[in-house]
Amino acid sequence: MKTIDPKPLAESNQNGQAQQILDVRTPAEFEQAHISGSKLSPLDSLDPDQIIRNFDTAKPLFVICQSGKRAKQAVEKLQQAGCESAVLLNGGINAWSEHSLPLNTGKKTMSLERQVRIAAGILILTGAVLGFYQHPLWHLLSAFVGAGLTFAGITDSCAMGMLIAKMPWNRGGKTANECMICTS
Repeated sequence: MKTIDPKPLAESNQNGQAQQILDVRTPAEFEQAHISGSKLSPLDSLDPDQIIRNFDTAKPLFVICQSGKRAKQAVEKLQQAGCESAVLLNGGINAWSEHSLPLNTGKKTMSLERQVRIAAGILILTGAVLGFYQHPLWHLLSAFVGAGLTFAGITDSCAMGMLIAKMPWNRGGKTANECMICTS
């Protein structure tokens, strides 16, 4: 898998070389901060065939997310569909920000990762409390969430995160929707 660090990408972008940048975060994350000129196609609705039709695959297609995990999954999907020009931006928006590189910013939102931690914590706590006070079978809720978190850690794929990404508060407003290129 081809990768690039934020600084070389930013330098080539600033030198007048328009880059193809695909952002696979949620619309709300995109609305909060994104690289100028990037196009949004959330990972949960990523259609590799449509990406291939909408971008010049003879040139590098830089794929970005918040930290790099979702972008890596997107690059793998794109490569499986025949897009060999997909390049992973190491560290995502987090690394871009750490280098103080320019971002278009909007309203502040809670990160998807933080939302998953909150939801998992609430479900585990609920299962434990109800298991203690109502019926011991409620402990299965805590066990189920714990098993899901373990599976997510092993596979680097989080079903709860994908579900939360589809929630209305993560779908973004008009600004993010105008930037989407690959949703149906």
